[in-house]
Amino acid sequence: MHIHEFQAKQLLDKYGIAVPRGDVASTVDGAANVAQKLGGGGWVIKSQIHAGGRRNGRFEGSPDGEGGVRFTRSIDEVRSNAEQMLGHVLVTEQTGPAGREVERVYIEEACDVQRELYLAMFVDRETGRVSLIAAPEGGIDIESTAVSVPESIQKLTIDPSTGVDQDGAQKLAVTLGLDGGPAEAMARIILAMYEMFIALDASLIEINPLALNAGGQMLALDATLTFDDNALFRHPDIQALRDASELRMGELEAARHGINYLKLDGNVGCMASGAGLAMATIDAIKSFGGEPANFLDVPPVAQADRVKEAFILLLSDPGVTGVLVNVFGGGIVRCDTIADGIILANREVPVRVPLIARLTGTSAGYAVRRLTDSGPAVTFARDLADAAEQAVKAANAAKRTMRRSWWDRMQGLMSKNDGSGGSLTR
Repeated sequence: MHIHEFQAKQLLDKYGIAVPRGDVASTVDGAANVAQKLGGGGWVIKSQIHAGGRRNGRFEGSPDGEGGVRFTRSIDEVRSNAEQMLGHVLVTEQTGPAGREVERVYIEEACDVQRELYLAMFVDRETGRVSLIAAPEGGIDIESTAVSVPESIQKLTIDPSTGVDQDGAQKLAVTLGLDGGPAEAMARIILAMYEMFIALDASLIEINPLALNAGGQMLALDATLTFDDNALFRHPDIQALRDASELRMGELEAARHGINYLKLDGNVGCMASGAGLAMATIDAIKSFGGEPANFLDVPPVAQADRVKEAFILLLSDPGVTGVLVNVFGGGIVRCDTIADGIILANREVPVRVPLIARLTGTSAGYAVRRLTDSGPAVTFARDLADAAEQAVKAANAAKRTMRRSWWDRMQGLMSKNDGSGGSLTR
């Protein structure tokens, strides 16, 4: 689960990590009022969307080409910039071409920054532990830096039995070129980050940039926090921070049913048993020239009723013109559970697009018989490659048929309207 920058900063402040003074607003007048209350001679106004790259992003139709993070020196500038942001679509490298509409802005006091650094804590899948990475320069694309200047990236894998100690955190700060008070301040921030990470079941805490200001204070100028969805039941206060407007079609409904679902932009709907298999399914679809419409991982404890909700959710996407179900029955979920869920879903929302299924493992034979006798029309595949190839071909063929049907209807409407009997030019 993702949250906004202003929410992330509220949590950082709660754990003793300093942030610039600021507040959020959803109107132009509200933004101006925040700036007036903060006082001073300059403010930063930031679009609040769940995506990075805001500074270099672009607003659709904006004549000046300015991004989603801007520096202002007067209340009039705060007003004009808020007006250009609120209610407009911001496109960044992370939003895709569709962009995200800005519903609120965050206004904070401008800082006299002497130096910027990078600091992040995340779950390292290779070691199965929490890891900390730091870089001597902030406000950067850390992935590009890791490729171009790998020696500048410092990494610390944290032993869960001991956690982070003051000495280890301060040594890391020294390797980044800090000393004295700033090094001690950064060490305290690292300790607070780890406490916060564990306490809130976070999956990522990123401070970029972490700034050293003219007064020697370390401040988190920007922050990204994400949380483990599977642990949210322990944190109703964190769940309350979810912004439904930032979720793409179906994602809020998926969260309500405990389904791991992510909307994508393709036309081949995917359902798989397990996150790894779901990713492999998406890769297979891409390898045959197709475009996946979603990521959908059926939870390991799912029963037929939850599978039903997941399948209905998948079919609710109007862009889906074909579906691929890829199940390895075993320790994750049995094949017959998936089959029963699809049968139940088909009774409520009849499947009207090609359905390709690859079922193997526990109860696979029984599941095939169940679907053949009671389910929608299914084409069964030999293996994943066969399933992906068939799904891509069937979905693309259905997509072309839908386009021809739409074009034929348009021609008929035009013929009736002008009475000529002529047709549109393709």
